[in-house]
Formats: sequence, structure tokens, C-alpha cells
Amino acid sequence: MTFFSRATLVLLMQVGVLVTPSVSAQSNVTQPIALHPDNPHYFIYEDEPTLLITSAEHYGAVLNLDFDYRAYLETMHQESMNYTRIFVGSYVEIPGSFGIENNTLAPAIGRFIAPWTRTDEAGLYEGEKKFDLDEWNPDYFERLTDFIEEADQRNIIVEVTFFCSTYQDGYWERNPFNAGNNVNDISNIDRKQSNTLANGSLTNYQKRLVEKVVTELNAFDNIFFEIQNEPWADDPQDAMRTLKTLDPKDLTWAKWAHTASEASLEWQQAMVDQIVATERNLPKKHLIAQNYCNFRHSLEEVNDDVNILNFHYAWPEAVWMNYAWNRPISFDESGFAGSSDTTYLRQAWQFIIAGGSVFNNLDYSFYVGHEDGKGENNAPGGGSTTFREQLTYLHKFMQSLDYIRMQPDFTTVAHAPGVDTQCFAETGQQYAILLTGRATDWIKLDLPSGKFNYEFVSPFTGKIINSGTIDSQGTITKLELPEFEHMVALKIVS
Repeated sequence: MTFFSRATLVLLMQVGVLVTPSVSAQSNVTQPIALHPDNPHYFIYEDEPTLLITSAEHYGAVLNLDFDYRAYLETMHQESMNYTRIFVGSYVEIPGSFGIENNTLAPAIGRFIAPWTRTDEAGLYEGEKKFDLDEWNPDYFERLTDFIEEADQRNIIVEVTFFCSTYQDGYWERNPFNAGNNVNDISNIDRKQSNTLANGSLTNYQKRLVEKVVTELNAFDNIFFEIQNEPWADDPQDAMRTLKTLDPKDLTWAKWAHTASEASLEWQQAMVDQIVATERNLPKKHLIAQNYCNFRHSLEEVNDDVNILNFHYAWPEAVWMNYAWNRPISFDESGFAGSSDTTYLRQAWQFIIAGGSVFNNLDYSFYVGHEDGKGENNAPGGGSTTFREQLTYLHKFMQSLDYIRMQPDFTTVAHAPGVDTQCFAETGQQYAILLTGRATDWIKLDLPSGKFNYEFVSPFTGKIINSGTIDSQGTITKLELPEFEHMVALKIVS
């Protein structure tokens, strides 16, 4: 019997090759990842509640010809990572960007593949050829669709990011939208205007790119779209101090949670409209994510067509401040906090137990030649085989709960001296509590009357440290804590 992926089946049916598919073929044609009908803070995929938890490479898997994405995706699959994020090629970095020694988003000269064909005319960056934005590159779209299909076969969801801020003039020198890198008489604009409607004719080319990518990928279930990575970086608007007292000394960008400008938001709306308009006459409708800011911010407005709220370097408060929007809230990128796995593991547990639905660590152990994720990189973040295994313990912990019925809880933990806590609960039925900090002797819980079983679980090993029962009389219950380092998880069920 010939095997077809879900996406291939849909394409064959569209063109009439499979006019009367068999029952088994029809059963393979499913719906894209969607918001869970019983709790839209989470996803449903293949009829199952779904969390997206991963430690993934730096977004260059498709646009970097030297990167062996099949080996990478197989590594992700074997290590139970169910999510990755890619940039489509409208943005590219240069060696040394952000202090990253081995950067998949910075291909070697001549190894950057983009959605458009190259010409014979030299561009600005080290002799790389200019693009013709009127001519699609079939080799690129073959690579893109093959990547998505390979991910699909391994049950990996792909976040497809269309655009990105350019950050620095040096990066702009390699960008396809720079007038010096294409033959299409694009206005010679400031890089900070490239993702606004004040970019001359560039907006039309950007809309065409969105339309093309959305159309090419419509048959796939394992994708969602993101409009732009870090749109606030072009013209940052101060939104919220990250600390109430002293500002960070070394990371100047970490002093404020910055949001995008009005000009950026207007342009992002145009791109959202293009996604929606393109899919209006296509069989499948995919989720759309919007990236709002770093750290935390209470959003004043959310586009009706935006389904996922993306934050970078996110605090648990990003979930709580925006829970009323009834959408999945995503920790879309971590990093820039050293190479310790413990730092990012703590971020993951805190965010997911706070009620988040997505965690994506920027994993620098993946790069060209080390698609197995075992590389040692000089970079401003971490990532390792050990860390990815530890993320699976978080995923299994959540899957042991009926988390679709749970929500953030701020009253059950009555007193937890010396530790930070997050509690996630279905009152009277099930509780997930994370304690982070130095080990202390006890906590006090405000549980309703009833008998409960509890387990303390190590986020580092996934093993149960100890367990027992609580016979609650509906008053404050004091629970002795086991010894732990950095953090411990507590599960309580009726």
C-alpha cells in the first residue's frame, strides 16, 4: 500500500487525483491544530488536548542550505519535542549576530536560500547575488514544504514566522528587502520602516510572500503562522518597567517591556488580513500568532483574527495579566540568561504551571554539523540533550492531569515561606503547584473538605520524591516539604 501524509492526501484530492479516496485515506485527512473547544487557552490536535513544549534550533532550518533538517527533526522526535519555529527567509543574520558563534540563522556565503530567485547582479553583502522579488524560487518552496512534511510525519508542530525586525544596519545589508539586494526598484528606505506601511512598494511584495507561503502550506495540519518576530525592536514603545526598583545593569533592552508602535501595528493588521483573505478560498484555516513584547504586559487590544498571544523572555505574569483574552499564551522564545539548563527549566515550569500553553527554548546546541543537538556553542543561551529530556518530565506531569479543566489559582497556597509559588487548579479536584527557591520545611494549603493524594515530583529527574494523603477538614492544612534544590512540583488529586 502506498503511504501518503495528511498534507499529500489533501493536495491529491484537491487536484482530483484521489477522486474517491478509501475510508483509510479519508481518516488521514484531519484538521489543523486549533484552539481547544472546552478551554481556548490550550490547543487540540488530532483530537487530543495539546501543549507545545520544546527546545529548538535558532529558526534557520529551512533558509540555511547547510543545515540537515531531517537529522534535526529526527532528533527532536526521538527526544519527544513536539514543536519548532522557523523563519521563512525574509530576514537573515550575519556571522556573529547577537554574539552567537554557530548560528543557524546566519548561513555561510552562498548558502542562504530565500523564497525568491537570485539574479546575476551582485548585492550588498559580500558579493551575494541580488534577488528578483517578482520570481519565486521553486527550490526554496520544495525545501519549505519538505521540512513541514518531515515535521508532520514526526508529529512536530511548526510555527511559521513571516517577518522579523532587522535590529542593526549590519543585518540590513544582507536583507532581501534592502533596495541594494533586489532588482525591483524598491525604495531605499530606512530598515526601521521596512515593516510599516511607509515602506513604499515593499508592502505589496510582503503581501505576495504571505499569500504564497500560506497557499503552499495550506494542506498541512501541523502549522500555525506568526506575523513578525519582535516587532517592537524597530521602534520600541515603553510599556512597563520590568523591575519596580533597580533596572538591569547589563541588558539595557531588559529595562522595559517594549511594545510595537502604531505604525507597526497597522502594518501587522494588513498582514493578518492577507492571511485571512488568502485562506478564505482554501480548504484549511490555520491559527495566527502575534508577538507582543518581552517579559510581561497587560494587552489593551487583541485582533479578532489573532489566536495566539506570543511573549518573549516571559514571566508567569504574562499569563495572568492576559488570561481573560481566552487564548493560548506562549513563551515564544527564551535565552540570553546564560548557559545553565536550570535557568530555562525553571522558566518552563513556572510558565506552564502559571497557565501558559507554549514554551520554546532557543537551543544553541543545534547548529550545522550538530543537528543531533549535542554541540557546544558560544552563545547567550543554553540547550542540551539533558535539558530536552527534563522538558519531557514537565510535559508528562501536565499530561497526568486533566489540565483542560484547570486554571490559575491564587488562594490554595495560603503560606509558603521562602519560596515563590504558582498554583494551577480545578478546585476540589486537582492541583499543580510549583515551588521555586531555597528548600523550606512546610507550606500551608487552603483545601476544601475531603481526602486527597499528593506527590512531590522532581523537575530534574521526573521521579516522585515522596507521596502521601491529606485528610482536609476544610481548614488550613500544613504540609511538610521534602528536601529539594531550586524547585519542586506538587500534584494533589481528590
